[in-house]
Amino acid sequence: MGEQLPHPALGGRFASPVPPGTGWPGDPAEPTTPRARTAAGVRRLARTDDLAVLDARVSVCGACPRLVRWREDVARDKRASFAGEPYWGRPVPGWGSTTPRVLVVGLAPAANGANRTGRIFTGDRSGDWLFASLHRVGLATQPTSVHAADGLALVDTRMVATVRCAPPLNKPTTEEKETCAPWLHTELRLVAPSVRVVVALGSIGWDAALRAFREVGWRAPARKPRFGHGATAPIDADGRAVTLLGSYHPSQQNTFTGRLTEAMLDDVLGRAAHLGRMEA
Repeated sequence: MGEQLPHPALGGRFASPVPPGTGWPGDPAEPTTPRARTAAGVRRLARTDDLAVLDARVSVCGACPRLVRWREDVARDKRASFAGEPYWGRPVPGWGSTTPRVLVVGLAPAANGANRTGRIFTGDRSGDWLFASLHRVGLATQPTSVHAADGLALVDTRMVATVRCAPPLNKPTTEEKETCAPWLHTELRLVAPSVRVVVALGSIGWDAALRAFREVGWRAPARKPRFGHGATAPIDADGRAVTLLGSYHPSQQNTFTGRLTEAMLDDVLGRAAHLGRMEA
């Protein structure tokens, strides 16, 4: 699995937010990576046929002033329990296999989760639920995701967010979602040949996935499929069958109230794992 790097907090050499190219585990960017500063800049820089280039450009995006301020304020002020750690404080790129059969689409990084660790769904309670389930169904090599150098790998799976920066109150604006959308559309296009199933976490992930399908030329049912936990929709991916699966988001609001249970999450992700193993 490669060299096991120490937890970034132990190094004591990272500023918060982390400048690109300073050695943070998994940082895809260099100091010279071009940075989008407007919605038009996102559209321009999202035009690439290289997934590594896309990840790098995502990780330095500065197109949404409100989100930039928020993510950097959180990285500077920090939650008390993480006061001794540096924070990533930048947009969070997609992560996992570059040829995934399963694509998981979430909402946005958590302020003290992925915005701290630099890896999607890592370091917060939603991630605790999600990775434990992914491990139980065979899509992750470990049941926990603590930091970007913990040795975890996904199995034929990639995770992406609809919005790549942590938003205040976990609520990006419509404009912010629109501005960020080209990153997701390009990412789907680049991994599309291998994808067999898309798991949408929450209604926002569901709607974003359906829009991304249209952008890459995939066809969903004429009548918009309704989101729900366990909902499915057949997608025509240029003559190849892809399944869209819906799951309630593993937020604390859903898991604490019992709206989403471990068995419910395992059911959806287990179905995704099964579909991902099937040949097209």
